[in-house]
Amino acid sequence: MFKLLFLLISLFFPYSSSSLHPLVVDSEKLHLNSTAISDFRLLNRRSLISCPINLNPYIKLEVISKSKNSLLDEEFINVVVTGVSIPSIDHWVALITPSNANVDGCPENKALYLQTGDLSSLPLLCHYPVKAVYLRSDPDYLRCKKRECKKRVGNNCVIQTCNATVSFHVINFRTDVEVAMFGGGFTSPCLYLRSHPLPFLNPNAPLYGHLSSLDSTATSMRLSWVSGNKNPQQVQYGKDGTIKKTSLVSTFSQNDMCDTPLIQSPAKDFGWHDPGFIHSAVMTQLQPSTTYSYRYGSDSVGWSNQTTFRTPPAGGGGNDFHFIAFGDMGKAPLDSSSVEHYIQPGSISVVEAMKEEVERGEIDGVFHIGDISYATGFLVEWDFFLHLINPIASRLPYMTAIGNHERDYVKSGSVYSLTDSGGECGVPYETYFQMPNNGKDKPWYSIEMASIHFTIISTEHNFSINSPQYEWMKSDMASVNRSRTPWLIFMGHRPMYSSIRGLPTSVDHNFVDEVEPLPLQYKVDLALFGHVHNYERTCSVFEDNCKAMPFKDSNGIDTYDHNNYTAPVHAIIGMAGFKLDEFPPFNVERWSLVRVKKFGYLRGHATMEELSLEMVNADTREVEDSFKIIKSSNSTPN
Repeated sequence: MFKLLFLLISLFFPYSSSSLHPLVVDSEKLHLNSTAISDFRLLNRRSLISCPINLNPYIKLEVISKSKNSLLDEEFINVVVTGVSIPSIDHWVALITPSNANVDGCPENKALYLQTGDLSSLPLLCHYPVKAVYLRSDPDYLRCKKRECKKRVGNNCVIQTCNATVSFHVINFRTDVEVAMFGGGFTSPCLYLRSHPLPFLNPNAPLYGHLSSLDSTATSMRLSWVSGNKNPQQVQYGKDGTIKKTSLVSTFSQNDMCDTPLIQSPAKDFGWHDPGFIHSAVMTQLQPSTTYSYRYGSDSVGWSNQTTFRTPPAGGGGNDFHFIAFGDMGKAPLDSSSVEHYIQPGSISVVEAMKEEVERGEIDGVFHIGDISYATGFLVEWDFFLHLINPIASRLPYMTAIGNHERDYVKSGSVYSLTDSGGECGVPYETYFQMPNNGKDKPWYSIEMASIHFTIISTEHNFSINSPQYEWMKSDMASVNRSRTPWLIFMGHRPMYSSIRGLPTSVDHNFVDEVEPLPLQYKVDLALFGHVHNYERTCSVFEDNCKAMPFKDSNGIDTYDHNNYTAPVHAIIGMAGFKLDEFPPFNVERWSLVRVKKFGYLRGHATMEELSLEMVNADTREVEDSFKIIKSSNSTPN
């Protein structure tokens, strides 16, 4: 009934890029059970069996797009299956790209697929489908309400077949697309037939532009975008669009992905997808807190739509500063397929809520602190993520920190010998999101905006005492001029405090032992982390002890007085998309003051004397927690 309602609504309310498609109005419920390992994600561990007797000679598969024989940069395509004699709950169709990908069985590659998480059976596909949907999602299919008579004897129909129509949301990932029909479900699948290839109308189109700040002056901004063409392109910007900057072009290959001598990673093997070319151009001669217009591309490949963006306030200024921060967002499909390899159910509602704030002009910057796309070696997922955040990231600086699902891989130099990145080992992340880093595979940096100094670290790289990152942390925080930027915010992916203990997503005590003294030494006001998938706020805490508690102001808001500094306030903000973690029902530590298990993000507002924070519920837009930190201008630490 749920999907039937979606399909009926979609007939009367067509999709527009500025609103949610009816198929994902309630995306959280639709995708909630598809977050972790699913039958679809384990297709590569299944045995490809022989199909039973063919459905019948009349079966056909047709892909219907708006542009007939090609695909637009974004559209919903209909897949029409006709001529089925006996509909089955196990019939499904998959979206495959590139169209020449091998979807035969690869049983000889058994040892190469261990990282999918299932060790019980042989792999199915040599190449991984982008997404899939059961034909039974068409409510008329199993009851054969859409019938055709294929053969008559006199007035009697002696051969009758059934039809089904399903929809896929497709974006321009530059390579041809095919649709394949399978039987047997995801656990005992067999291949029936494939469609003809569909190319994109313009595989070289410039797409998915996103911005980042280069330094604290706010006089330059980096714009990055993706295209299928390797030749340099331009960004044209300024109040009259007359300033032009040529892009630098980068990419990465299958050989850049990580694996081990015995086991190939998804990124190296069946999850690989060509990323095209990532263009990057720096817009200069800008003024802080100023709105500009831009477009990017070239006459040969086409141009993006005209977009406006606003530069942030310069670091050290007395301006108000509004920002959003969150971790662990990822993406979810914008169609009823409900099966991709890794789905973050809250991501769509979180993006929609943040987009409303950005469109109202209320936000100056965004900070996404780790677990960015959750592509984890299935490279086409990066395109879906970049498409999802484009309405936000194209309008203001989208600053990021690296997480375990971008970097961690065995014997790759990450702290944790895990396969969380699926073999990406930081390469796609650093190519797509070019932050003001300290060098290749050194993704830690700092930046100032208005009254805040942000110190952004990598919890996945060596953080031990005397390591390069540790020495950088000391040097960076020691250099902060607290009379210019009174607020010091420390950000990284893995937390130092969480009520959830004993799980891979909980606290690493080695990280705490090595690094926690630094934020205390340099009087960090607020430490923000993700990795744990919920929201939690502490007292002013150090070494598991509350050094100070907030007081209630006249409006009942928890207020931390840093005129008499004692220790940082910590907040976990990993509630932006991934399936939420359960808090323990009892024995909660004294330092844990607020715990919220809802999808959302942190909204911040800084002046020279007050740092106000709110945890926003993405579904209701209501504030679930408010707190602030205060200090007078003559009491800022040196």
